[in-house]
Amino acid sequence: MAKILVVDDSRTSRKILKGLLEENGHEVIAEAVNGDDGYLKYKELHPDIVTMDITMPVTDGIQALQLIKHENEKARVIMITAAGQKEKMIQAVKYGADEFITKPFDKEEVVKAINKIVESL
Repeated sequence: MAKILVVDDSRTSRKILKGLLEENGHEVIAEAVNGDDGYLKYKELHPDIVTMDITMPVTDGIQALQLIKHENEKARVIMITAAGQKEKMIQAVKYGADEFITKPFDKEEVVKAINKIVESL
């Protein structure tokens, strides 16, 4: 079981992702609505895994990924992307993203990405 921080500006996306994660035995220890909030909660809670939407207001997922990796280079971050965000995915890899999942969420894809990281913890 992993302790997970879910960062997404969409309440619906957070709810769906939280449900998928909890169904598979993981604990969502916090949710954040933008990159700044996610970074602050990461520093406070030190989750095993962060799921991070790429496109958010205030501080986007790429900027938040950089902040988190600067804080802890071993942080495990799964980026959430919409179709057609190839450039942003390339940027995220450059800054240390561990995995990607796409919206709309596919249960098997989410579980596979989480389990891959859990196995390496």
